[in-house]
Amino acid sequence: MSSLPQNNSASSLLASVQPGPPSGLLSGPSDTDYRRQRLQRIGSCSTPIAQNQEDDETTALRAVPQAGGTGYGTLPIVRPRRACTQSSLWVDRRPPTLPGLSLTRSVPDSPSTFSPTFTRDTLRSQISQQRPISAYDAQLVDSNADTADTDIDVRTNGFRVWYSSFSSIDWLHDAIKDSVRFSRLRRGKSIRSRVRLAFDKSLGWIIVTVVGFLTAVVAFLVVRAEQWLFDVKQGYCKTAWWHAQRFCCPLPDEYGSLDDHCSAWRTWSDVFASWTGSESGGEESAVQYLVYTIIAVLLASTSSLLTIYLTASTTFVTRKESGVLSPGFDKSGGQNASSSSQPKRGVIYYAAGSGIPEIKTILSGFVIHGYLGGRVLFTKALGLALSVSSGLSLGKEGPFVHIASCVGNIVSRYHSKYENNEAKRREILSAACAAGVAVAFGAPIGGTLFSLEEVSYFFPPKVMWRSFFCAMIAAVTLRFLNPFGTGKVVLFQVTYDKDWHAYELIFFILLGVLGGVYGAYFSKLNYRWSRDVRGGTWLKAHPVAEVVLVTLVTTILCFLNPYARMGGTELIYNLFSECRTGSKNSHFNLCVLDPSNFNHVWSVVRAILVAMIVKGFLTIITFGIKLPAGIFIPTLGVGACAGRIVGIAVQWLQYHYPDSTVFAVCEGDMDCVVPGLYAMVGAAAALSGVTRTTVSLTVIMFELTDTLTYAVPVMLSVLVAKTVADALEPKGIYDLVIELSQLPYLDAKHEYLWSNLSIKDVTDRDVDVIRVDQRNTVESLRDQLQSLLDAEHDDSGFPILRPSRNEDGVRMVGYIGASELEHALTVVAEGATEEVYFHTTYTHEELATSYSSWVEEPRQSEDDPFDFSVYMDQAPLTIQSNSPLELLHQFFVKLGARYVIVTDTDGDYEGVIDKKTWLAFLSELEEKS
Repeated sequence: MSSLPQNNSASSLLASVQPGPPSGLLSGPSDTDYRRQRLQRIGSCSTPIAQNQEDDETTALRAVPQAGGTGYGTLPIVRPRRACTQSSLWVDRRPPTLPGLSLTRSVPDSPSTFSPTFTRDTLRSQISQQRPISAYDAQLVDSNADTADTDIDVRTNGFRVWYSSFSSIDWLHDAIKDSVRFSRLRRGKSIRSRVRLAFDKSLGWIIVTVVGFLTAVVAFLVVRAEQWLFDVKQGYCKTAWWHAQRFCCPLPDEYGSLDDHCSAWRTWSDVFASWTGSESGGEESAVQYLVYTIIAVLLASTSSLLTIYLTASTTFVTRKESGVLSPGFDKSGGQNASSSSQPKRGVIYYAAGSGIPEIKTILSGFVIHGYLGGRVLFTKALGLALSVSSGLSLGKEGPFVHIASCVGNIVSRYHSKYENNEAKRREILSAACAAGVAVAFGAPIGGTLFSLEEVSYFFPPKVMWRSFFCAMIAAVTLRFLNPFGTGKVVLFQVTYDKDWHAYELIFFILLGVLGGVYGAYFSKLNYRWSRDVRGGTWLKAHPVAEVVLVTLVTTILCFLNPYARMGGTELIYNLFSECRTGSKNSHFNLCVLDPSNFNHVWSVVRAILVAMIVKGFLTIITFGIKLPAGIFIPTLGVGACAGRIVGIAVQWLQYHYPDSTVFAVCEGDMDCVVPGLYAMVGAAAALSGVTRTTVSLTVIMFELTDTLTYAVPVMLSVLVAKTVADALEPKGIYDLVIELSQLPYLDAKHEYLWSNLSIKDVTDRDVDVIRVDQRNTVESLRDQLQSLLDAEHDDSGFPILRPSRNEDGVRMVGYIGASELEHALTVVAEGATEEVYFHTTYTHEELATSYSSWVEEPRQSEDDPFDFSVYMDQAPLTIQSNSPLELLHQFFVKLGARYVIVTDTDGDYEGVIDKKTWLAFLSELEEKS
């Protein structure tokens, strides 16, 4: 038997994996099709795979229990798992050949056909010739003998392979892995070791600095592109065609208003008039409307096409996926009789929507391969500029969080500290989310709090500091880039000269109630529209047609109303603005020149009211279409319209009843009521009602106004809005999207009523197990794995049991995940009838010696490819069956457990509860309550 040389170092073991068969127990992931073929050729119950396979999703996600499979998440149906009888698996069966199948990858010196008589020594010899350690836990391998006693936790906890999409990460395992890695760095006493340790400690700060800078650069490009594309619908700049209108024309004394005619800006009606020799019809002519509509439809449809054809989930293929034996994994679409009736999971588009619900799911500990990749980043940024510039009722602030997360994911993966540790990478993603909000609102403090309050799941102080630093870098960089040419980070930053008065608290409370009612019913209506209309009619199969129809409706309803036609950020700025006495800027006639004249007041209120109704309706049908779309700006716009109307009404009351006791504090100042302040308070209330954010939203408003003067009005309205919205609809818009999409999200903030339920009500006792006192062959374990995947438990695994000493029960030996078992079986696929072992009889000293020998001398028994102990978790979390359900809930929420073993009061094994089973139980519990 050949083996590695004795002086082979760990660095030589960390070679990159080649695109071929797995070459060892800790080799990197091989091609998914190749793994599927190898596993199917074990024994005689394999399923042929067609040559010409259609391009389909290659993840083994659980099908959603809905008609048509509209969702793509993993709230599972808790189905009994079909246990394999050991006696039927011991038969020596020769695998049939697959017709028409040619394997381009080969094992060195492997026989031409798979044979159950393939000897253990021959297979071990082949694997020992080349054994690159490039799996998920590659950095845990250390060849230093003196580390064996301190790295025992590595062997006890077991090695892991890469997580599949929509599988839950093992927070505890990743924490142990990082602890071992860091302790090894601290052992070194040389100068080089100290430099490496210092670099490791500063690596997180370096990465968040780069993430903040790049996020600001991407945001700058998106904003500049959106400005020009939005204005192109109206005309172009004669002096420089690539300039947006605000850069083409001189700015007025107060930025934000372009009331006066600009000679450098040429509308499309002017162009048509010069061609035909007729008079220009102005900005509301038929020609202007036609060009406006055509360009808007082109922009929106292009954004939708990019989203659909570049970011469809079926186009993302990665070797990190597991569950290759799952019925839904077959690219050809062929399923066996047992699974033909199962609904197929729907295709999703990673760049569509705001991305915040998916980011929340990822940060909570679930994996979505490709969602934060470079292709999605490009499509999201370009598609966002196109969709916002089309004039649809959507915003770019929410998608900035997704864009920043993509940047954080890409940058963090350049170092193995974060690339090979999903839990550590989520620390960078939390900081990136803060940077996304910082560039969206120019609010680094608010961005940090938003990441803490809304999206992050694990947010220790270290992550908070880095998030704040990342947000600061992003905000400072964007300020230097100056996207609006005004020195402001966002367009609608405003300041007020007036203070608020005590009597206005009544109106602020009223705005809070209105914002809560709007937020609750908006969430309800959008949820039902998405479920019953978008997901239940022909629109489901024609997403581009839906985008075109919504765009046409938007242009028809918005073109004739100047406020509805206005860009979202520009509308909010003008609604927030204070009308200063003597200023020529009327902010598009939003300033009531004569508040005592009811006709004048009503004309302004009527235009704002129409814009508010139109914006509210369009936002309901727009949010959720298949293009990048945020919810912040449309919601702020609706709330600002309501607040401006209330402010104008209060101003009118003051003019008519100046001597009233209520207005006595004004002391005759007829300008003491600021309608813009009411607009800001109303906007905050509406956004709080929709998203249910409180503290972060309040701080964002402080940073937008550069003052704490209006802290009480904003805080009061936000709290009232959230209270009213929670009373009418317990879930915010992001939670409803998670529910609609069936995302596997475990809400740590939700409180459940357990009633008379116990752990026994959720324990899965039918789970197939591996008995160490029985003969386990490669073929028998493959069939057990097949049964597990057929039962749609791809994110689960197998408890490994032994008889108790009195032989009236069974005790836990360990636990092996389905992904780890699949990888191990792929390595030894040739030895179908060879017996597989799980060794657990080591004492602490024996395990230390074994670990040292396993690293230094691969020829020892610990390098036996049929010994799967290396993948076994020998110390899984256990809980007694008489424990309260709240304790079990805290295991999953606070400890991040992926699975929990249930034992009786005597310590005997009873069953297992994995995270997705627990999610399904909580979902059913919530429906009953």
